[in-house]
Amino acid sequence: MADNITWYKVDNVAKVFLATYNRRDTRSFRVCCTLKERINPEILQQAVNLSVRERSQFQVRIHKGLFWHYLEVTDKMPVVSEEVDRPCPTLYGPEVEGQLHYKVTYWNNRINLDMFHALTDGNGGMEFLNIIVQNYLKITHPGKFEEISMHSGASEDSLTEDSFKKFYDKKGKNDPSLPKAYQIHGLKLGYDQLQFFEIHMSASEVLKLAKAEGVSLTSYLGTRMMMALYENMPSLQKKKPITISMPVNLRNYYPSETSRNFFNSVYVSHVFDGTENLGDLAREYDESFKQELQPERIAARMNNYEKLEEILFIRAVPLFIKNPVVAAFSRSENSKVSAIISNIGKIQVPDVIKPYIEGYSSFCSSNVLFMTVSSYGDDLTFGVASPYRNTNILRQFVKGFTDNGMEVTLYATEIV
Repeated sequence: MADNITWYKVDNVAKVFLATYNRRDTRSFRVCCTLKERINPEILQQAVNLSVRERSQFQVRIHKGLFWHYLEVTDKMPVVSEEVDRPCPTLYGPEVEGQLHYKVTYWNNRINLDMFHALTDGNGGMEFLNIIVQNYLKITHPGKFEEISMHSGASEDSLTEDSFKKFYDKKGKNDPSLPKAYQIHGLKLGYDQLQFFEIHMSASEVLKLAKAEGVSLTSYLGTRMMMALYENMPSLQKKKPITISMPVNLRNYYPSETSRNFFNSVYVSHVFDGTENLGDLAREYDESFKQELQPERIAARMNNYEKLEEILFIRAVPLFIKNPVVAAFSRSENSKVSAIISNIGKIQVPDVIKPYIEGYSSFCSSNVLFMTVSSYGDDLTFGVASPYRNTNILRQFVKGFTDNGMEVTLYATEIV
């Protein structure tokens, strides 16, 4: 953090996270890297200490002001520990008062980085994790990785930039509102619990299936999820649209190097009539997805969030009144979503590091079914967080691949 900066405002997406976190949906996410060697905790602590210098903007505490939250620089350092908590633990709130809003843990060969989503998005979290991994390998294998870097090279000002505010167009159009979508029915787990699943498939084999239908990997996976949802949809609900929400990295559309939040979501909907087949639905999904990714549509959706701060009522009232308004906005948006798929994409590391890394995975806490997707080499990994007792939707999703003769590996946590 630059020496002359001691605090700064949270971005508008962070304001939503701060107004809506709870015991089940902690608004935290996890990114993990599994190495081909057992983690040495002392060396991992050294690596984290080095990495903090490269991402010092995460060394902050979130405080409540009169009208908005703000981030204040702290000299508190993270302490590495063995994993004992659930993925995506509580990282903000009274029960963790005084702690940092991220945590580094390990288990056997795996390094876990959990982050409160108000600090950064998946892009920023993954880059921070890779900086930690790089520094860990540099210490454990002296002299082998001195010439490589997994740091973006961005300046301190660029890393802490509020890109939402920078690229917001007051004169730009807002995106039209979506109708309410089908919400998964069934009992949720007790005591605000979540269950986490990790699924592995061959990336090349799944991509081959997507190409056979003439669609992108993201569209193919979204179609498979839609069909799994429809198979478990009560008859009386089948006139409602099934809507998949997909977070999009706005750095692909605007010249930003920020490590703060800079994403928004696009949506694909379909009302089933019972005659759909995989190929036709996949092509319809792909066409809708491409339309959603048009720059003018992306800009309109970004404006929706920034308009929050432009509303006089939102700006002028105290935080204790404002938070329920923001929470109501978030609930309204959530009612338009059936499930979320976040495709982090292909994770790239320098060639010299590849022999030391087994793979990556990621998860995000949620009150709905949330699936993250990433690939490393030929390993396509799905990290699923579910608040539901019933696992039929996930079983149906996986069955769509095993029926094609694919080998699928699935791990599940205890209910936590």
